[in-house]
Amino acid sequence: MASLSLIVLVSLLFSIGFSSALGSPIERTSALFVFGDSTVDSGNNNYLDTIPENRADYEPYGQNGFFQTPTGRFSDGRVLVDFIAEHAKLPLIPPFSQPSADYTNGANFASGGAGVLSETNQGLAIDLQTQLKNFEEVQKSLREKLGEEKAKKLISEAIYFISIGSNDYMIGYLSNQKTQESYTPEQFVGMVIGNLTQTIQALYQTGGRKFAFLNLSPLGCLPALRAMNPQPNGGGCFEGASALALGHSNALKSVLPNLEYMLTGFKYANSNFYDWLQDRISNPSKHGFKDGVNACCGTGPYGGIFTCGGNKKVKEYKLCEKAEDYVWWDSFHPTEKIHEQLAKELWNGPSVGPYSLEDLFFDKEKLTIADVVDIDNNPQASSLV
Repeated sequence: MASLSLIVLVSLLFSIGFSSALGSPIERTSALFVFGDSTVDSGNNNYLDTIPENRADYEPYGQNGFFQTPTGRFSDGRVLVDFIAEHAKLPLIPPFSQPSADYTNGANFASGGAGVLSETNQGLAIDLQTQLKNFEEVQKSLREKLGEEKAKKLISEAIYFISIGSNDYMIGYLSNQKTQESYTPEQFVGMVIGNLTQTIQALYQTGGRKFAFLNLSPLGCLPALRAMNPQPNGGGCFEGASALALGHSNALKSVLPNLEYMLTGFKYANSNFYDWLQDRISNPSKHGFKDGVNACCGTGPYGGIFTCGGNKKVKEYKLCEKAEDYVWWDSFHPTEKIHEQLAKELWNGPSVGPYSLEDLFFDKEKLTIADVVDIDNNPQASSLV
């Protein structure tokens, strides 16, 4: 029987390797639907009547040459989901608001300045609930284009990437004295997570099964918040902001296993983005950077006054020579190099779990020796050869 097991093992491994080389369904990728804020916005705010701080369709944004002109991405080039699409063998995912966009590979609903709560930057960004409604429009469009069955399959196999929450804490809480008087930090985090959970459940109800989340960064170490630290200690981070971000990330980490238990077929990839980015802020040279504190584009202490582009209230801004030397592109957003490194980490890095993005996109089934040895105890094993 041992020889039979060996034959089965060789046959299965050969079959997997050969079919993968031919580009069989084992290697077929899934669509990507993106929800979030400026961390992943690919240009939706270009079509929105909003303030300059919530747009990035002007120079020097997108200056590194990958795109011919600024696209609305809050970066010197590409953002995280562009690199994820590349790893997944997908084209760039179009913003939902782009006229005549093709959604068969997915759609990006993210909006710079958006929050989980509709009150965050209300009227100046596309909040998460509205993004969900826009997704329902895309669903309808896909049903009309592909037919009911193919659309249903696309929706169920797609990855739903969610990166949102920072603006709820920076704008909705820290910049709002009334909100701080009404809610403790713990209560406010609970409200944000509660609303985010409802959106996840709503996406599940529409057919979504595979989800990926980008937890919040150490918000107090953004150049803008470092500059406005009410208790500066030699350039230290604004600990109150970072505590809110860490509380959010820990709460989401607790909620996701419960959703996995309650919702049949729910799979997710979650990341420790907080520590991952903090390491690059504190030890930039270890990761190929020269500066983890100051913004490449901006003015004032740490480049923390959000003037990049010169079209805001304060016109003056400074621009560094090499953005790739910096962790931070502007007062709030990281450089393309950070986005690229982060995408690689989320794809198959050690800080992601329980699934990686690679697992979710390609539904990889890992064949082990133990799986094959078990054939010895299977009376129907002979039918496999």
